[in-house]
This record gives sequence, structure tokens and C-alpha cells, in this order.
Amino acid sequence: MMRDRAVPFHVLAKPSGPACNLDCNYCFYLEKETLFPQASTFKMVPDILESFIKQYIESQPTNSVHFTWQGGEPTLLGVPYFEEIIRLQEKHTGDKQITNAIQTNGVLLDEKWGLFLRKNSFLVGISIDGPQPLHDRYRLGHDGKGTFNQVMAGLNVLKNHHIEFNTLTVVNRSNQDQAGVIYNFLKSIGSTYWQFIPAVERTRADGSLAAPHELDDLKLTEWSVEAERYGQFLTTIFKRWVREDVGNIFVQQFEAALANEMGRPAGVCVWNATCGQALAVEHNGDLYSCDHYVFPEYQLGNIMEMPLLDLVHSPDQQKFGIDKQDGLTQTCLDCDVLHLCHGECPKHRFAEGPNGEKGHNYLCAGYKQFFTSVRPELGVLKELLELGQPTEKVIQWMEEKDRGFPNIEAEQSDPCPCGSQLLFKDCCLVHREKD
Repeated sequence: MMRDRAVPFHVLAKPSGPACNLDCNYCFYLEKETLFPQASTFKMVPDILESFIKQYIESQPTNSVHFTWQGGEPTLLGVPYFEEIIRLQEKHTGDKQITNAIQTNGVLLDEKWGLFLRKNSFLVGISIDGPQPLHDRYRLGHDGKGTFNQVMAGLNVLKNHHIEFNTLTVVNRSNQDQAGVIYNFLKSIGSTYWQFIPAVERTRADGSLAAPHELDDLKLTEWSVEAERYGQFLTTIFKRWVREDVGNIFVQQFEAALANEMGRPAGVCVWNATCGQALAVEHNGDLYSCDHYVFPEYQLGNIMEMPLLDLVHSPDQQKFGIDKQDGLTQTCLDCDVLHLCHGECPKHRFAEGPNGEKGHNYLCAGYKQFFTSVRPELGVLKELLELGQPTEKVIQWMEEKDRGFPNIEAEQSDPCPCGSQLLFKDCCLVHREKD
């Protein structure tokens, strides 16, 4: 099945390649240096940079073009490099509107960066894993020391310059049971847009990280999050968010789940039925199917040798995107929350399913628990949106639910007013009777 070339796509740009000023234990990208044994520097040179910017702008079918710069650590390139990026974008923009985002560990952010990011309206993603003891467990510098204080100094630069930022928290074996602590921390630093990324990787016998398609009996890293703990982590965050912060704080997973509940595009590749529209370009112009698939088997070509648009719509990439849906296990196909999960990221499909099928999602048990648990609240949020009501009203609804809906008279055999699709007697009546 060929995708419509009029559909927008996104390319995560890595102008600094895998080069980074940190040595995070769980980083899956540092070892990508081995893909470029002849490289004297991990820096996208001027001709490749301009070609990428030009092709990316011209290839987008919409008037709005969004660039995301990541690494490694992109701030290693310095402010002048990004000033050149802005100049090249202005040169090739035509009548399109350009926006930029940068994902950073924040360590190198200073006054000069603050002035640049503010002037050019960059959205900044800051990687932070919670308060200092949790953050410093795995996010280390090359000296082996924690980086929390440096990251917080960088975050203060963003705040002082009123730069829009969001936070990316890696949920790992160390912080998987600290959802409440992390919730309090993220609120305390003023973050209003949260992403929670599960740390899941496996190692080969030589210690290198395994590619997603390798299904042999490989060893899970000691820092990988446990599946059910990740589900409980998300559930804990959601149950508090839906009672306190709907409308004020936005959580990527929850926004995507609500979109799926409403039958709309999730907006995030891992939660869509198919993928393949979110690629990654390396510093040397090599284009890969996905940021998590930067392995030789998933290199589509080089944008200096073949047009970006042709690579994006190549047969290999088309198959890569459709395989997400076609490769679901029978357990997934039979699951009553499949429409919310869509099997999540194929990168995690290396486990054995309950019926012995290989290629099942390692995180399945956690996601099943999470999505099943939050379906009633998603139903209410959906109804509020469909009625044109503010989603914040769900907070009042939660207060009523927690009291067992004492003001609602319903027959025990009626559908529960919480929207769970259970009978009232089997759902919120239980809470009422406990009260």
C-alpha cells in the first residue's frame, strides 16, 4: 500500500550525530558512533545541512514546517551553528511558516543560548528524570558524576528568558516506583507538558545493544523498566492528573490515548495504527526509518544521493510503516484496548506472548493495566469534548465518582454513570457502598 505523498512527515535531525557531553547509562545512541568509523567529526557539514533544510521544506505538503533538532547533544554545535540554521531556513522558506524545537540535556544552556532561543521562538525539550537522587542515578557526565545541578541551571536560563519548554522523563528501573515524587517535582519546576519514555533495551553477548528485530534470547539491561511497573507508573500519574491538573498540564501519553478514544490520529507514532512518518537523518545525511531504528538494516539511503521525498516514500519505508499493524500478535488482535494502544512501538516487540507467540510487546502487561484502568475517565473526557465543554470539568466528575456518586439515583442494573461500560452495581456503586 502506497502512502499519499500529500501526507506530512517528520524527520528528526541529528546535526551533531551521536556526539554527547554526557554519558548516561541508559543512552541507546552513544554507541551509534560505531556506524561511522571513518568520521573525523560528528557534525553536519554546510552542504548537507543546507540540502536537508531545503529538501525538508520543499517536501512538506503543508504551509507549516516543523524542525526538531536532537542528538547526541545538539547544543555542542554552539549558537553560531544554529544561527546559520535560521539563515538557511529563511533562505529556503518561500511562503511557508517555519518552527523549531530542540531536545537537550540542558547542561550547556547559558545566557547566549537563552537570547538565541527566545529570539527565534524555539520550543525546548529538557531531559530530566526527577529530583536529584533519581536524575543522578543514570544521567551522568563523562566524569561519572550526576548532572542534576547543571540541568537545573540550564532550565533556569529558559525560565529567565521566558522560553517555552517541556520535559522528557525516562522511566527506568530506578524511578519506576516514584510516580508521585516525579509528579510533585515536575510541577515544582513549572513544567506543563510531560513526556514519559520507557527505558527498554537488550544487549548482545558483546555488550552492544540489540536491534529491534533480533528475537533471540537476549539479556534485558539492568536499567530497563519493568513492564507492569511502567503501567502502574502511568496509572498513578493519570489518576492524580485527572483529579487535579486537567487543562493545566498536558501529558503526551494521555493526549494520545484520548485522541485514539475519539477515533482521531494520536499525533505520536507509537500510538498510531501504522508508523513510518517519523524518520531520522544523521549528521552525514543518512536517513533511517526511525530514531530507534538507527541500525544498518534500516538505513534508507542518503539525502545527498537520493531525494529526501523519494526515500520517505520508498517501498522499504512503506513496508516498515505497515508492518506495525500487520505484525500484531493474536493476543493484540483480541485485546479490548487495542484501539488505544495499537501495539505501541514495534521496537518493544521482542517478548513471548501469553499464548507462546514471539514478537509480542514487552510492555504489554503494563499497557493493558493502564489503558483498562483509565477507560472510564477517557470516556468522560471524550464526552466533554464532544459536547463542547471544557475538559477541566472532569475534575468535578472525579470528585463525585470518589464519593460513589451519592447524588445520582441509578438502578443497579443500569450502565454506570462513570462511562466504564460496566453496570452500576459492578462499578461505582461499590465505591458508594464502601463510603
